Amino acid sequence: MIRSILAVLFVVIFLIVSLPIQGVLLIIGKFNPMAKKRASLAIVGWAFNVVSFISGVKRTVIGEENVPKDQAVLYVGNHRSIFDIVIAYPRVPNPTGFIAKKEILKVPLLNIWMIYLDCLFLDRSDIRKGLEMVLTAIEKVKSGISIFIYPEGTRNKTDQPLGEFHKGSFKIAQKTGCPIVPVVINKSDEILEKHMPFIKSTHVTIEYCKPIVIKDLDKEDQKNIDQYVKNIVEETYLKNEK
Repeated sequence: MIRSILAVLFVVIFLIVSLPIQGVLLIIGKFNPMAKKRASLAIVGWAFNVVSFISGVKRTVIGEENVPKDQAVLYVGNHRSIFDIVIAYPRVPNPTGFIAKKEILKVPLLNIWMIYLDCLFLDRSDIRKGLEMVLTAIEKVKSGISIFIYPEGTRNKTDQPLGEFHKGSFKIAQKTGCPIVPVVINKSDEILEKHMPFIKSTHVTIEYCKPIVIKDLDKEDQKNIDQYVKNIVEETYLKNEK
């Protein structure tokens, strides 16, 4: 219970105290947008690491050398916990935006940080707006901003390793040619979801698989890129679950 209270308390204090910092970053962004993005990444990454520390999260990281440092990528992850972002985001080497549900825009102060971090918000009830979001993500990748997406669309609350991957999630890589980096996290749901509202110290594994370049695949795998990536994520998840 203490971990849960401390984690929530830290997040609230951080959001309040960071308000003037957001103002400073807004000014910096008018003169140097990339400096603003990198500073935002560093600040939020630090805050997420503090939340992980308070929550007693221990990480084993595999394959981090597989992540390209010199170009934007499409990170594709499995999704079992709200802690997935807390665990993964501090480790991205370059400015990266997450695809999040539009409801998060209603959270004061947090929504500003997410906009600063190039996050995009998906309205799952509106196909046209969903398409507009994908087009925006494509432009961000072309400008050097990586995108992190959960192709299951929502947290997997079943006993199955993964939910179905949505084909539309891969349009960003198909249209830009950027590498796809599968990111597989094990045990994150044991931090909170399996015993809400209590946070428990947990050892998680995060593995970065080798980058996938769609044009290098055979025609059949290019056509079924969603299933191709899902197979890699599932195999890696099952391997690390043992």
